[in-house]
Amino acid sequence: MSQVSERRTPFDALSIGTDIQRRIGVKTSRDEPLARFTTVRLGGPADLFAVAHNGFELRKLVQFARSRGLAHTVLGRGSNVLIADAGIRGLVIQDRAEGIEVVGQSLIAEAGVPMARVATVSQGAGLSGLEFGLAIPGTVGGAVWANAGAHESNTAAVLETARLLAADGSEQQLTPAELELGYRDSRLKHAQPEGPPEIVLAAVFHLEPASTDEIKARLEAIKHWRQEHQPLGTPSAGSWFRNPLPQSAGALIEAAGLKGLRIGGAAVSEKHANFLVNDRKGTASDMRRLADRVWAEVGRRAGIELEQEVVYLGDWGDWDSEAAQ
Repeated sequence: MSQVSERRTPFDALSIGTDIQRRIGVKTSRDEPLARFTTVRLGGPADLFAVAHNGFELRKLVQFARSRGLAHTVLGRGSNVLIADAGIRGLVIQDRAEGIEVVGQSLIAEAGVPMARVATVSQGAGLSGLEFGLAIPGTVGGAVWANAGAHESNTAAVLETARLLAADGSEQQLTPAELELGYRDSRLKHAQPEGPPEIVLAAVFHLEPASTDEIKARLEAIKHWRQEHQPLGTPSAGSWFRNPLPQSAGALIEAAGLKGLRIGGAAVSEKHANFLVNDRKGTASDMRRLADRVWAEVGRRAGIELEQEVVYLGDWGDWDSEAAQ
């Protein structure tokens, strides 16, 4: 999950970091390298970096940034994002709010909980519906934001409500219909140009009772499928392009003869063509140029414009799409 607000005031990382620690009690770091906080292991530094360990800290950090008109980005597990080599200006808040509980047939999880964990926790509680979460590399917040899905299910199918920090600072409980969840989409992806974006704080999932052994078997099947079909041992951002239903983006990329295509340290995976992998210590620019090349080639050969799932974050102002191709 990642959401960005425009910077409207000058950014003094030292004084702002000191103010955050004094007012909220959260330590910050300057020029923090962000690559290790992403699944593709790419990206430059954040001007200022803070970790929200719980919902209180997340709300306070976002409210602090909003009240001062500071650019701020909320980052979950760093999947489905590509951070520029120049990094991200302003404050980056890593959401590590990971509270989770089961109440009856509902699983309640804060936005920073990994989706793989909600899958295993619900299995332990004998509740079915979130097995697909094992295949989602991101967090609950990111899953709501993107209506993440896999293995013939998605977030909308089990989401009861999501709790959001609204632009006016209030907290709201929204249903899937109010969130306008669609295929890999939600209204959260289309924030208004004026005002801060809504931030996912937590979600309530409504599940169905089932045998823990049955659920475990489904999880094992998903695990084995991923091991067989996806490049799990190599850094990637996950599926790069949306499937242009009913077709598969991976199949279109493979049909265009692009498996193995390389630019710098980035390559189209030989195992699954919709995964662009960082297998030789590439740069974010390598990866973006590769994505652009794949998009252009599929468009030329198949006449289909693929839509990207991956979101580009940070300072891409000096990026040259033609360099090193």
